[in-house]
Amino acid sequence: MSNPTKQIKYLAIAGNIGAGKTTLTAKLSKDFGWKAQFESTDTNPYLSDFYNDMKRWSFNLQIYFLNHRFQQVQKILNGEDVVIQDRTIYEDAFIFAPNLHDMGLMSTRDFDTYFTLFKNMSAQIKPPDLLIYLKAEIPTLVSHIHDRGRDYEGNMSLDYLKKLNQRYNNWIDEYKDGPLLVINADNLDFKNNPEDYSQIVEKINAQLHGLF
Repeated sequence: MSNPTKQIKYLAIAGNIGAGKTTLTAKLSKDFGWKAQFESTDTNPYLSDFYNDMKRWSFNLQIYFLNHRFQQVQKILNGEDVVIQDRTIYEDAFIFAPNLHDMGLMSTRDFDTYFTLFKNMSAQIKPPDLLIYLKAEIPTLVSHIHDRGRDYEGNMSLDYLKKLNQRYNNWIDEYKDGPLLVINADNLDFKNNPEDYSQIVEKINAQLHGLF
């Protein structure tokens, strides 16, 4: 696998729940020699409670994610390694938190507090050198979620996934913070099909070499 220029430092993979972010992050990290920063699902003390009672735990969960990802980005920007991150701090702020607020699962008071904190934090960091967005429709997301079999995701509604997907698409349509690569995950099985994965690698290489 060819290795792109080391001038880059920070790449990130965005996408809805079940889009394949963690799988792609792991594969790219291994093949390119990048350090991987994963989402803290297994160690998150709020995630299971959140899916059982979203209204009660939404603010706690979003604050945890905000703090965790802010710390990740700080370490990336202050370190020497090229890092690829599984989900960004921007997704929390522009997709998950406002979606919870609009669904009546986070109060306006809590959302305003959260978003003010996000603005203060985001002013201290910079966006990824390349954002890779895994675009997937609901059947693909549901299939992936079912296959991985996380118990706490069993309570997730289709309506919740649909609302998130619409917000993702709107966010990506307006994304102007840096270079962006959109990959249609509905048409690719990059986990099991080497040819599909190679297509993604070629697109990333082309994007990176075009940046520098």
